[in-house]
Amino acid sequence: MIKVVRGNPTPEELAAALAVVQARAAATASAVSGAPLPPEEWSDPARIARARALRPGPRSWSRTYWPG
Repeated sequence: MIKVVRGNPTPEELAAALAVVQARAAATASAVSGAPLPPEEWSDPARIARARALRPGPRSWSRTYWPG
């Protein structure tokens, strides 16, 4: 839904604005659904683990719990 907040557009101006909004929406939708990744990028570890894994601290061994 589009609402004109200020001004008094003519029907032609309103149609032009709507055409631009529809074109942008269509371009965004096609970019999101774009082509699938090539097979060599499917198993790329950098794609799966984007953030660095946390490393244990210097005394982390003493904070572990081994029952028994």
